[in-house]
Amino acid sequence: MTSPTPGSSRVRVACIQMEPRFGDTAANVAHSLELIGRAADDGASLIVLPELANTGYVFETRAEAFALAETIPDGPTSRAWMDIAAARNLHIVAGITEREGDALFNSAVVIGPHGHIGTYRKTHLWAAENLFFEPGNNGFPVFQTSIGRIGVAICYDGWFPEVYRLQALQGADIVCVPTNWVPIPGQAEGREAMANILAMAAAHSNSLYIACADRIGTERGQPFEGQSVIIGYTGWPVAGPASRAGEEIVSAEVDLGAGRRARNWNDFNQVLRDRRTDLYAEMLGSEIPRGWY
Repeated sequence: MTSPTPGSSRVRVACIQMEPRFGDTAANVAHSLELIGRAADDGASLIVLPELANTGYVFETRAEAFALAETIPDGPTSRAWMDIAAARNLHIVAGITEREGDALFNSAVVIGPHGHIGTYRKTHLWAAENLFFEPGNNGFPVFQTSIGRIGVAICYDGWFPEVYRLQALQGADIVCVPTNWVPIPGQAEGREAMANILAMAAAHSNSLYIACADRIGTERGQPFEGQSVIIGYTGWPVAGPASRAGEEIVSAEVDLGAGRRARNWNDFNQVLRDRRTDLYAEMLGSEIPRGWY
């Protein structure tokens, strides 16, 4: 019998690519529960849903966004996801339209078998999101869970290398990315989404897993890219990318501790320790405490 790798923490990760229907929160959540159940039946224990999976994305007014928003964790969407996480022993990262007082946030809720673990609020707002949402105000938390250290980014956050780097420096094993990717100008027919390329580079340069769950369909004239993908710590996809048009569950079994073990690339180079912190701040000026290399 082969001995297990020291520190091995094998987990099946699933990214759910779905098409929310704008404004139909109850139906969207019910559909997400069905897909979560299918992913769990296939052995997944960490499941990622798209950005704003409960409401849809293309708001026309702030009043419309506010009417659809919910509080976390006591809103009905969070409670539904917590119930299935408890029943199926799951960790779930899912995009949600959040309300806190009079403020709105494009958020992702992090849920485990014992309930709400934490919330990430999108830091970098895209296009008309600036009309409805406040920029995220809780930094780049890394959530300590029984299956590993989970970081979160949302869609346009992935265009900023600092997001992944700060989470890697805090010891993240995987960054889960609920997203609503849209076509990028100049993208040739048949080319992969620019976001996939950026996520692959980030996974490689930080030696961590990245799991991206995108939506599909066209909402109020805005098409979405699909191509959900799970990327290994070497930067190459280990599952996906999914199609541009179909609802799919992309999944892979990964060892979440492998990225940290593999950061020593050779006798001389370690991707995080090689940073020139004599020339720039170790944590890029953030007050986040130093984590794990």
